[in-house]
Amino acid sequence: MRILFVGDVVGNIGVAMIHEYLPQLKRDLKPQVTIVNGENSTPVGRGISQSIYKQLLKDGADVVTMGNHTWDNAELYDFIGGANRLVRPANFPGDTPGQGWTKVKVNQQTLAVVNMQGRVFMNPMDDPFAKMKTLLPELDTDFIFVDFHAETTSEKRAFAMRYDGQLSAVVGTHTHVQTSDAQVLRGGTAFMTEAGMTGPADSVLGMKADSVIERFENQRPTRYTVQEVGPGLLSGAVIDLNDKTGHATSIKPILISPQHPYQS
Repeated sequence: MRILFVGDVVGNIGVAMIHEYLPQLKRDLKPQVTIVNGENSTPVGRGISQSIYKQLLKDGADVVTMGNHTWDNAELYDFIGGANRLVRPANFPGDTPGQGWTKVKVNQQTLAVVNMQGRVFMNPMDDPFAKMKTLLPELDTDFIFVDFHAETTSEKRAFAMRYDGQLSAVVGTHTHVQTSDAQVLRGGTAFMTEAGMTGPADSVLGMKADSVIERFENQRPTRYTVQEVGPGLLSGAVIDLNDKTGHATSIKPILISPQHPYQS
């Protein structure tokens, strides 16, 4: 089984990069399941709309994952109940709308796609470590992919190592800068601290640089706005799983940018 995962789609440029390159990636890489994080995909870079959700599916996503900006576009409340391929963090507290995981049939196997959110330097959440433990019997499959949406590298890696051998892959999102540590852990779990973002390349994590620089220089509240012009980038990873064990055999980063043009 081959999984293609694309990191946080940011704003209009990110959606355009998916539209342009995801069909080509799927044609060349031939993944059985394609997962896209869409929590920053609105034009303002926060949340997701129904039209963008449908566009990501049309362009080739089988599952769309979310994160800490899940609820930032109120329109989500109107359609999340019927969005069976949209997955928000499973460890949101209380009676939260939507689903924290879903399953995708791949020939004779079933892949569970789970979204988790970290707690360090993030909004209060239920314990993702404990939530994963309770979920495992319910998922009832050896093929499990987790999009771990978190701020710190240590929390992402600790989660992956805690469930090494029990999960097929753990790939981090949220910090938007792709890391170079893609590896298969000792127990057979593919891990990458951060998949990176898909959005405006000439930006600070997808935002216009001037507003972010002003915040750092003056230490006063500043409204961040999405960079709307210039080249884009697409970041992610491709993961191969053993069809018998569900363990990973490889994980490789994907990066399309002005410095790394796409080569089929």
